[in-house]
Amino acid sequence: MSFLTGFKKNLNRAGQSLMQKTGMADKTVDDEFSEEYGRFKLLEQKMEKLTKSAKDYQIAMRGVSASQKMMVETIEQFYLTDDPNFQQYKQTIEKLDAAFKAHVDGAYGETVMQPLARFCSYFPQVNEAVKRRQKKLIDYDTQRARVHKLVERSPSGYDSSGSAGSSDKAQESTGAGAGGSAASAAASRLSQAEQTANVAREMYEAINSVLINDLPKLVSMRVAYLDPSFEAFVKSQVTYHQMSFDHLTALNDVFPHDEHEQNARLQDVLQQMRELSICGQMH
Repeated sequence: MSFLTGFKKNLNRAGQSLMQKTGMADKTVDDEFSEEYGRFKLLEQKMEKLTKSAKDYQIAMRGVSASQKMMVETIEQFYLTDDPNFQQYKQTIEKLDAAFKAHVDGAYGETVMQPLARFCSYFPQVNEAVKRRQKKLIDYDTQRARVHKLVERSPSGYDSSGSAGSSDKAQESTGAGAGGSAASAAASRLSQAEQTANVAREMYEAINSVLINDLPKLVSMRVAYLDPSFEAFVKSQVTYHQMSFDHLTALNDVFPHDEHEQNARLQDVLQQMRELSICGQMH
C-alpha cells in the first residue's frame, strides 16, 4: 500500500467515524465484542495496578535494607573506639543486606516482576488488534452505507429527477433507451458496491471473530498465570523475615533483655545530662 493510498483510507475512515459520532451515518454495534472487550480493559487496568504495587513493594524492601545499612554507618560515627557489641551488630546488618540481595531481591525479580511484565506485554498487541478491527469495521460500514444509498435510488437505477419517465411522446423510444442504459449502469455500480461491501464484511468478521474467541481466554488465564507469582511473593516475604530473625537472633547475648535495666541506664545518662550547666533546664 502506497503512502497516498493509506492516507486516503485513513482520511475516509476519519470522515466516516465523524459522521457516525454525529448520527449522520449508521454504526454497526456488536454487544458480544463490547462485553468481552470491557472485561479485557478491566483486566488490563488491574494488572497494571498489580504490577505497580509489586514494583513499589520491591523498591520498599530495597529501601529497608539500604536504610538499615545507612543507620549503621550513621551510628558508627558516634563511636570513637571500636565497640565490640556495635561491631557485631554492624557485621550482622551487612550479612543480612548481602543475603537479601542474593536470596530475595533477585529471586523476586525473576519470579514476580518478570512474569507480571510478560503478561502485561500482551496488552499492546491486543489493543493494536482492536484498532485494526475498528478500521475494518469503519471500512465495512462505509461500503454498507454506499450500497444502501444505491438501493434507495429509483428502480430504474438513476436519479428520479432525470429524464426517464418523460411524457414527451416524440422522445419515448429515445427516453427508453437512455433509461435502460442508465439502469444497466446503476445495476453494475450496485453489484460492484455489494461485492466490495461483502469483502469488507468478511475482513471485519474475520478479525472480530478472533477477538471474540481469544479475549475471554486471555481473561480466564489470569488466575492460573498469577498463582505461581503470588506463591513466589509470599515465599519471598517468608524468606526475608526468616533471614532477619536468624541473623538478629544472634544479637540476643549482645544487648540486655531486661527492660528495667535498660530504663535504668537511660535514666542515669539523662541525670548526667541534667547536671550539665547547659542542660540545667531539662526536666
